[in-house]
Amino acid sequence: MTGGMKRLAKDTAIYGLSSIIGRFLNWMLVSLYTYTLGSTGEYGIVTNLYGYTALFMVLLTYGMETGFFRFINKKEEREPVRVYASTLYSVAFTSFLFILLLLLFLNPISSVLRYEANPEYVGMMGCIVAVDAFCSIPFAYLRYKNRPIRFASLKILSIFFNIFLNLFFLILCPLIHTNHPEWIDWFYKPDYGAGYIFISNAFTTALTLLLLIPDMLPGLRASFDRRRLQKMLRYSFPILILGIAGILNQTAHAILFPFLFDDKEYADSQLGIYGACSRIAIVMIMFIQAFRYAYEPFVFSKDKDKNNKKEYVEAMKYFIICSFIIFIGVMFYLDLLKFIIEESYYSGLVAVPIIMLGELFFGIYYNLSVWYKLTDRTKWGAYFSITGCVLTVGIITGFVPHYGFIACAWASLASNLLMMLLSYFIGQKKFPVPYDLRSAFTYGLIAAVCYTAGMLPAIDSMTLRLAYRTVIFLIFIGIVIKKDLPLAEIPYLGRYFKK
Repeated sequence: MTGGMKRLAKDTAIYGLSSIIGRFLNWMLVSLYTYTLGSTGEYGIVTNLYGYTALFMVLLTYGMETGFFRFINKKEEREPVRVYASTLYSVAFTSFLFILLLLLFLNPISSVLRYEANPEYVGMMGCIVAVDAFCSIPFAYLRYKNRPIRFASLKILSIFFNIFLNLFFLILCPLIHTNHPEWIDWFYKPDYGAGYIFISNAFTTALTLLLLIPDMLPGLRASFDRRRLQKMLRYSFPILILGIAGILNQTAHAILFPFLFDDKEYADSQLGIYGACSRIAIVMIMFIQAFRYAYEPFVFSKDKDKNNKKEYVEAMKYFIICSFIIFIGVMFYLDLLKFIIEESYYSGLVAVPIIMLGELFFGIYYNLSVWYKLTDRTKWGAYFSITGCVLTVGIITGFVPHYGFIACAWASLASNLLMMLLSYFIGQKKFPVPYDLRSAFTYGLIAAVCYTAGMLPAIDSMTLRLAYRTVIFLIFIGIVIKKDLPLAEIPYLGRYFKK
């Protein structure tokens, strides 16, 4: 493992700590929601609005996070803090403008989204996403300054605060209201349900903003550079298109689902089932997120030479290996993982392997994106994402009314697979990187054999079934360690494997 790979592994481990802890705890919140909310439809509302939040997060950052890393790492850049200032002021202005327009037109917007009864849901989520978009720039600055500990600590603190508020509103308040309603009647409504999830998120976002003030000061004190910002916007605009299409690939089901059925309650219920079960795939998603946090600054700090191409090859290989381990692990222990959600949601478990495989393809696609980001050909990323988005929307609108939520899972897999293939074949012509395809296909085949061997036998006893799958899983990990994965060289963990 090269020095660059050790640094990437170290940063991925630290960023991954906040991502893994955060995603895991949020994962457990899904259990809280499914067991405490009144119906699957209530969680469907949460899934629907968070789908819009993800989309507007991309719109309100408009590629500036990637643009920030690209411009602040340029060798000719002599005043990096002005890059930070230009980015910070730009995103602050657009976020404020978004909040203002949303509040002015809240009622008509809520009616279009079919939330006439609770327009405050839309208002809260709009303000949350605008502030989160602004906060993404100070977090990017922490990554640039190579301060993963500060980054991780802020993320984890915010997550614990959010969990505390959720427990307070969804568990403690109902208990108090049962025995002493007069204590909390002035602020608590027993039937508000999903609304308290949004309230908890709003308070958490406000806390995060306050905690980031010291990290904003260098940018706020520096002068704004209009010309530099114009260059950044030209670079980032294709990334915005890429991001919109990319996030629609992941959230189109949440946004479109309620409009595909005349019965909104039924649509919310089915969306809630799919949304809850898809959270089981969060293990793969949080690994990709942790890798992304470390990989983007790692890539932009390198030159486009042959030696660094070798590191891109290594990064891809280890990413694929770890992804297959996660996929096999989640699927083999799905009998246990399913208990994080309430039994009425179990009909959606059939979608989990399809969702996870789709996320694996997306992770590979993200690795491949190095070629158009480094060569400033970000328009290609936009082309790929638009193509994938068209396929996703087409499958969802064409098949969901007939086949239900399972069509959403297949749409995601097909879209991510198509984008991955397009990026690879075109990238090899524009910026060839000699990826180890033989290793990728070998591990794919080994994983497929182990998955089939573990899932096919019909073993009635859960204990025996899990024991059998554990043996297969250990065999797979043993093959991986012996063949290619240098666990002894991973920072922090390596000392234990050496022993």
